[in-house]
Amino acid sequence: MSLRIKDLSHYKEWYLKSQNEPEIFWSNVAQSFDWHKSWEKVSSGDFNSLDIKWFEGGKLNITENCLDRHLSDKIALIFEPNDPKEKTKTYTYNELFEKVCRFSNVLKEKGITKGDRVCFYMGMTPELLIGILACARIGAVHSVIFGGFSDQSLSTRINDCQAKLLVTADGGYRGNKIVNLKEIADIALAECPTIKDVLVLKRTGQKIEWKKGRDHWLDLENAESVCPAESMDAEDPLFILYTSGSTGKPKGLLHTCGGYMVWAGYTMDNIFQMGPNDIFYCTADIGWVTGHTYMVYGPLLNGQTQVMFEGIPTWPDAGRFWEIIDKHKVTHFYTAPTAIRSLMGYGLQFVEKYELNSLKVLGSVGEPINVEAWGWYYEYIGKNRCPIVDTWWQTETGGIMISNLAGVTEAKPTFATNPLPGVFPCIVDSNGNELAGLSEGNLCIKKPWPGMARTIYGNHERYRETYFTHYPGFYFTGDGAKRDTAGHYRITGRVDDLIKVSGHLLGTAEIENALDEHPDVVEAAVVGFPHDIKGTGIYAFVILDQSNPDLHDNLKHELAMIVSDTLGPICRPDKIQIVSGLPKTRSGKIMRRILKKIAAGETSHLGDISTLLNPEIIAEILENRA
Repeated sequence: MSLRIKDLSHYKEWYLKSQNEPEIFWSNVAQSFDWHKSWEKVSSGDFNSLDIKWFEGGKLNITENCLDRHLSDKIALIFEPNDPKEKTKTYTYNELFEKVCRFSNVLKEKGITKGDRVCFYMGMTPELLIGILACARIGAVHSVIFGGFSDQSLSTRINDCQAKLLVTADGGYRGNKIVNLKEIADIALAECPTIKDVLVLKRTGQKIEWKKGRDHWLDLENAESVCPAESMDAEDPLFILYTSGSTGKPKGLLHTCGGYMVWAGYTMDNIFQMGPNDIFYCTADIGWVTGHTYMVYGPLLNGQTQVMFEGIPTWPDAGRFWEIIDKHKVTHFYTAPTAIRSLMGYGLQFVEKYELNSLKVLGSVGEPINVEAWGWYYEYIGKNRCPIVDTWWQTETGGIMISNLAGVTEAKPTFATNPLPGVFPCIVDSNGNELAGLSEGNLCIKKPWPGMARTIYGNHERYRETYFTHYPGFYFTGDGAKRDTAGHYRITGRVDDLIKVSGHLLGTAEIENALDEHPDVVEAAVVGFPHDIKGTGIYAFVILDQSNPDLHDNLKHELAMIVSDTLGPICRPDKIQIVSGLPKTRSGKIMRRILKKIAAGETSHLGDISTLLNPEIIAEILENRA
């Protein structure tokens, strides 16, 4: 277990130490992990050279820190399947270790060696987590591709990293639907010449096509149960994870073994403040970075017990999250504001039948949380007693960067609050000038940290251009932020989601927060559109609570006034469109570029909508455009 911050004075002491004596600070943190060979230098490189290294010369294997040093009959993983009638599976640390070794030997039998890339295209089953750890154990580089992506998205990512092997399943369960994973993979693989073998998990039992010589059932039972861990350099690659790029082609962010391990373990331990018998439940899919850091690696590095859930929060009804929490006595629950707002819309009847007494800490991740969602989460899920850690971070950062620490540092609704020791954020204006004290602008980071992505796979120049050319000498997060007089940070949303109205820079997240305060609003999305007088007008798409029979024609006026009253008349939406849904990716993020085009009347070509969860909603929005 990594060193833990125990109280506010301890936090302040650590922060100063990380600032003034970074070599000593990070040596102390890193020494709490097992290494084959200690590092020769804690860190080198900066945001100008971009030849950044951490724990250089050190040798390790991350799976020894996740598994070998925790070997016992303690439960490591609780698998809650999609169908609540299907039996829950549990894995002790001993059992998980054996499964990982068996999977490692299956990979080796297929010719996978250190440095080879292995892609995963699966649902949320234990074999996905086990397979990732198996790659790490033998030194292969894993790249998980979200099981909701299309065949084109899959082939693009496989080809970019030139993977040799794909792990998939005959199908995946998602609520009352089956996702035809193998069928989609087959279409993708027609365009993927580097794939030599496909391992197929038998999950649904449905009939699938089979390519002899390439396709093999995933069989762990007949594999050897012992596999020594490969000794890895601290800067050897651990995984590649793709995130959307503003210019189309996804970016393969590459994370390395040593720095990522230290960062994942350190942040997990200090943010969530878990005890030895606590149970963690992160609802993220492993196809996203939250699932990597706070489902696969973070909990296991700290020897914790966690829940892995295959299904969706609204099936068989909107109480599924809360049912799982009660069933497994979950103490620490980590989910996204999108999920919270969605479940709010179903009403309290799906919450009130559950006790939720085991909960100690709640977490929010993925986007800024609005005031109403924060309040609902705190009151009805946390029973007014559980601190909410509002975490800000990115795929690029590898782990949480800014957050309150549960029960240790101050929480402030909708604020991520303070950086972790070792993180040095700043706010800069459009010219790159650092702003002091109370301020608003572009969020940057001033110094490298261990968990940061080292490059975009195969394109280091794109890495430089994307993150380090806007404001030379800083890492530019792409997010806007406010800082209050106490030094607390509030994330205002992506900078490209900021809109300038009559010369005033407005954060769409703030306007959405104001709209969300209306009791009949479930969710809102705000974008800018061309305006003859203001330059940019404000267009709001709003989902209403359909359980309220008293919705009336004057509601749009009420919504406009609540924004005006909350933020000022300059923020009042020019157009409000009531919608039944918003175009979202399968990870739950609103695809705002589509809403911007609709708001601007540029409806003839909306671009690629293949990654949308609900493409049918677009026709409805277009038909009723305000």
